[in-house]
Amino acid sequence: MFSVREPFPSRASQTEIVYGRIDSSHLLTIRSQVPEHGVIFSDGIESDYLRFTAGMEATIELAPVQGRLVC
Repeated sequence: MFSVREPFPSRASQTEIVYGRIDSSHLLTIRSQVPEHGVIFSDGIESDYLRFTAGMEATIELAPVQGRLVC
């Protein structure tokens, strides 16, 4: 499952997809339209980011192995 943090759907943002499901036959591809300072991060730690600026694409897919949380 994924959800979009920003932008929120509005007439100005033209956002259409705000959540969805990724599986082996449905990947998620996103393209940045942010001219500068765009980033991708997934774990809530913004300092651990990937640069993601205008024209760059990222494809998100399931990992071949499943992680397990051990407490």
